Amino acid sequence: MYGNVAYNIYTQNDLGVESPAKLVEMLYEGVLRFNAQAKKAIKDGDVEKRVYWTNRSIAVITELISGLDMKAEGTISRYLEGLYNYQIQLVTEAGTLNDVSKLDESSNVFKVLLETWRESTNVA
Repeated sequence: MYGNVAYNIYTQNDLGVESPAKLVEMLYEGVLRFNAQAKKAIKDGDVEKRVYWTNRSIAVITELISGLDMKAEGTISRYLEGLYNYQIQLVTEAGTLNDVSKLDESSNVFKVLLETWRESTNVA
């Protein structure tokens, strides 16, 4: 359900995506951006925006899960699937409990993933 939504968001924003590696980078950046917006909405007490931004973040993380190749990269993909699912749990809890610390935890993970991804793919 969320997978196509996230992909459509990014293809609308950047029709010139050069490679799957660049798309993953954009998805990581999207999670960070959406988590920051959700955090702001929680601090502002804006329920509508909190729900909107947490849902956007979850949609992007779901897209990351759907892009995993369990056959070609089995061990790594299974690890990432678990990590991404935990991030969905954190973002969901952040939204339902108004807990910005859970968004911070998720964002910290995605910052490391983004940095590592850029280093490993030379996409910078």
